[in-house]
Amino acid sequence: MKSFSYIRATSADEARSAALQAGAMLLAGGTTLLDLAKCGVVGPETVIDITHLTGFDAIVVNAEGATIGALARMGEVADHKDIRAAFPAVSESLSLAASAQLRNMATIGGNLLQRTRCSYFRDPGAFAACNKRNPGSGCSAIGGVTRNHAVLGTSNACIASYPGDLAVALTAFDALVDLGGRKVAIDDFFLAPGGAPDKETILERSEMIAGIVIPASDTARNSTYLKVRDRQSYDFAAASAAVGLAFEADGRTVRDIRIALGGVATKPWRARAVERALVGKVLDAATIDKATRLAMDGAVSNGGNHYKIELAPRVINRAISKIGGLA
Repeated sequence: MKSFSYIRATSADEARSAALQAGAMLLAGGTTLLDLAKCGVVGPETVIDITHLTGFDAIVVNAEGATIGALARMGEVADHKDIRAAFPAVSESLSLAASAQLRNMATIGGNLLQRTRCSYFRDPGAFAACNKRNPGSGCSAIGGVTRNHAVLGTSNACIASYPGDLAVALTAFDALVDLGGRKVAIDDFFLAPGGAPDKETILERSEMIAGIVIPASDTARNSTYLKVRDRQSYDFAAASAAVGLAFEADGRTVRDIRIALGGVATKPWRARAVERALVGKVLDAATIDKATRLAMDGAVSNGGNHYKIELAPRVINRAISKIGGLA
């Protein structure tokens, strides 16, 4: 790890200004930055410590929804009783992520900005070609070992999957990312790779995440996050689904449903075709099975990740059946 300068920011404005320096990076919980520095993926010239900024760790839940500061810890948000009551899928997505030690250290803002776990991206010594690290160099994953790679939102330039859980739940419930001077829908915040995989979000160098805002809704209150992975603990999703469901007065007809997928796409992936297919329908096994297969429209496999095209609809099916009372 190379030497770097250290700045402890005393205000958000100071942090934003310092971040404009060439080679500068923000430090919050540090669970991503330090990991990538040890891998040799990043080598900051200046590290800007924002952990001491006041007013960025609040968790407020009211009738309108939830506002969560970027410096709130994952563990604190997961265990917050009002989050668990009003946004169970959000709480579950955090509880199923990483280890307890990491959840007690990592921040909400940092969690959203975590980088892919693509082994080719994280090993620059062995794999020089990676369009996320070195734009225009190629993608070593294509034609390689792809079990953990994406099948949705991919391009000829990148097939790396987005690894996070929280962002999937936030995408299902139309959360906003507060960047200080503007609020952006989380579905717009993350970018599919296209021809520029190195640009993963719309975040500008002069901006930092101040917090997230989650609107209250019936679907958010009746929601779940289901994560399927190779190992039961401390592993990233092979496929995951955040699902929220609201019925009409008859208790059987779907009034509203929200679905987002993780582990299978280059960004948190909203399954809008499945949502449209289920609104107005009475839930039964056949209806759910037919609708959930729409989630894989446009999916492209690259060898070892083909199983995700079958797995993801099953994960959605299980999550809908669970909260719909059919499991």
